[in-house]
Amino acid sequence: MMAMEKDQWDNGTSSWEFLLLGMWNIPSLQTTLFLLLLMVYLVSVVGNILIVALVVADWHLHTPMYFFLGNLSYLETCYSSTILPRLLDSFLTGDRTISVQGCIVQFYFFGSFAASECYLLAIMPYNRYLAICQPLLYASIMTWKVCLQMAAASWLMGFLISTAITPFLSQLKFCGSKAIDHFFCDLAPLLELACSDTRKVTLIAFVFSFLDIVFPFLSTLASYACIIAVIRRIPSSVGSQKTFSTCSSHLTVVSVFYSTLIIVYTLPRTSQLRQLNKVFSFFYTVLTSLVNPLIYSLRNREVREALRRVLRKALAISRAQNIAVPGS
Repeated sequence: MMAMEKDQWDNGTSSWEFLLLGMWNIPSLQTTLFLLLLMVYLVSVVGNILIVALVVADWHLHTPMYFFLGNLSYLETCYSSTILPRLLDSFLTGDRTISVQGCIVQFYFFGSFAASECYLLAIMPYNRYLAICQPLLYASIMTWKVCLQMAAASWLMGFLISTAITPFLSQLKFCGSKAIDHFFCDLAPLLELACSDTRKVTLIAFVFSFLDIVFPFLSTLASYACIIAVIRRIPSSVGSQKTFSTCSSHLTVVSVFYSTLIIVYTLPRTSQLRQLNKVFSFFYTVLTSLVNPLIYSLRNREVREALRRVLRKALAISRAQNIAVPGS
């Protein structure tokens, strides 16, 4: 009977499930963690959807900068939704199991959205570089057609990279322990459970990680290096501060995202460092989607003004409808 069960597990049949160990296995904190994560998820989703709605509704935000911000906000909503609902359900029901197929699907969409975000975060500073360093050519270069093509390319590249890796991952045979020492299905914890040769999928993941993480990261650094060089040549301190303020919000998001992402995938997965690895994973998978709307709404004057205009317009429409209703 045990031999038959092990063969089924080796063959990766649908009857087998993984066990996600989660963040902290402390029963007394389960309710607190659930409420905290629920609040983070709701604020993240509502905040990001609000930014998307403002970019669509207010014509003052119909610029390349806010077009890319709207894409980033929608991407962050999808990104966090691949992980947090499942994590919240495990806190609520106590069921931490996930099917092999469900785990592969979660990895596919998580990888797709993460890769797309890397490219989109590289496009946004390039857009600011053109606006600051090439102002006379900016309008002719960053047309709406180019913006649409760049945004579509970032989404397409993300899904292509994940599509290239996932089939090799799904072909692996898993045996022994079913426990994934993580709170979602990431590549490294899954490879630890594989009993077949993982060298091919590891090599493919390494190559695509260079294209997905290193190349966009270096592109982002190059864009900001050029921007800082131009800002330093501005004689007025007020002018240089105003110019850099347009980039500071995005620079904060990029710093949080890439610093934690690089730490996660370079930090050895030893037994002593696994908990730290999960903490940093939580930062780049969950907290960046929360930081994005908070930074762009609290620190961005144009977004705050757009929100006021939309609220005033909605209030005026509501009042007009109440006046039009007989007997009101």
